[in-house]
Amino acid sequence: MRKILLFLLLMFAANFIQAQGYAFGVKGGLTIGTQNWSGLEQDPLVKYHGIAFIESLSDDNEFAIFAQLGYHIKGSAQRNRRFTSVITGNIVQPKAKEFLFNNLSLTLGGKQKFNFSGSTKVYYGFGIRLDYTLSTNLDEYTDFNLRNPAYAIYPFDEPTFINEFNYGVYLGGGFEIPFGELTGMVLEFSVNPDFSLQYRQPPIPNVTDPYTGNERTLQERKIRNLTFEVTAGFRFLNKIEYIDE
Repeated sequence: MRKILLFLLLMFAANFIQAQGYAFGVKGGLTIGTQNWSGLEQDPLVKYHGIAFIESLSDDNEFAIFAQLGYHIKGSAQRNRRFTSVITGNIVQPKAKEFLFNNLSLTLGGKQKFNFSGSTKVYYGFGIRLDYTLSTNLDEYTDFNLRNPAYAIYPFDEPTFINEFNYGVYLGGGFEIPFGELTGMVLEFSVNPDFSLQYRQPPIPNVTDPYTGNERTLQERKIRNLTFEVTAGFRFLNKIEYIDE
């Protein structure tokens, strides 16, 4: 993975040296996070992301090498269905439980562009992504896990179980819509699967069941991220003009 990132970084630098300028900007939007917990699909988590980006600029603006750094809230949720209280007869809607992983993501990749309408471009892109986990909210579920050690259904707030660094890919596409010669906006949709595990809890043996007094082993739990993102932002151009003397 490090060799791939180094190769892309070298391509990025070489492309910028030969480029006729560069484009840069900020973008953000909606993040829909999903997770697989050792074969159990959780409910989607709807959060947000923000990204700063820079990309090479060629004369024909048909291909670009890009780098982007963003803050992404990933994770999943558990939403219980409504039920009728046997005591009051009222319909109860339990509060959704969210499992948050606040990640800083660095992506290096390329974009292929095509003419769409007028000066608007449509594009698709691919990139290699490296994430660093800044924080989680798993401490909110510590009390429940401690009170129910044999039925610890939530991930533990244990640093050795949480992978700080994760890697995956970016697959996206969208539109570049110019406002003028040097300004414009971008609309984008992307899919961002992780190849590595965000969380890995090994089997935990010799856990006492408070109801039976027997000991049991908590099964291994693996959690992997997959996000879908809808993004909008502003794009600015810095063109380089060479003057022959």
